[in-house]
Formats: sequence, structure tokens, C-alpha cells
Amino acid sequence: MTKASFVLAAILLPVAAPALAAPPEPPMAFAVCRSCHSTEAGRNGVGPTLRGIVGSKAGAVPGYVFSPALKKSGIRWDRASLDRWLQGPMKMVPGTKMVIPVTDPTKRKAIIDYLATLK
Repeated sequence: MTKASFVLAAILLPVAAPALAAPPEPPMAFAVCRSCHSTEAGRNGVGPTLRGIVGSKAGAVPGYVFSPALKKSGIRWDRASLDRWLQGPMKMVPGTKMVIPVTDPTKRKAIIDYLATLK
């Protein structure tokens, strides 16, 4: 490598190879979610993985067995539907498996903001 090539590479390398950002830390409010849900793609537990949930259709996470009620709900997970869901899953979709609500609006917002980062 010539000196000119080395200098050019040193200048362009930071532009050509952006640093990978570390995944954000989940908010404290997410602790209740973590007891049943993973954020790792393809890793379902008691509940489905939440990786990529924002923008997806309810009841469509591969490898997870959803209640018939949620599969038929027609819900598309966006901020508004997630907020309503977290207020009372059984109220929004009677017959769903999820029973734990998040009543505090500040905690719901923190959870939804975090879920939106899980692409």
C-alpha cells in the first residue's frame, strides 16, 4: 500500500464503515414484560418475542401459538394499539393469553418507545 493509499483509507474508513450502535437498554418498566417475553428474534417463551413487534400484525410471530381471539383480531401493532393493549389486554381482546396490564401511562410510553427500537 502506498503512503497516499494509506492516508486516503484512513480518511475514508470512518465514513465508509459506520459504527454499530449498541442496542438500547430496556426501561425499568420493561421488567414486567421480560418475565414472559424475549427481545431476541425467534426466541419465544411464555409469550412471543417482541423483536420487530411494532408494525407487525397481531398473532403473527412465527413459532408462537397464539389464542384464536388474538389471531382473528386484525390488529396491527402501532403506538396507539400497543398503548390500548397494555392498558388491558383482556379488555381489548377477550380470550387472549396475556392478562397483565400496565396501568401507568408513563410506564406504557417507556415500554412502547423501547419496543419501537427493536427492529
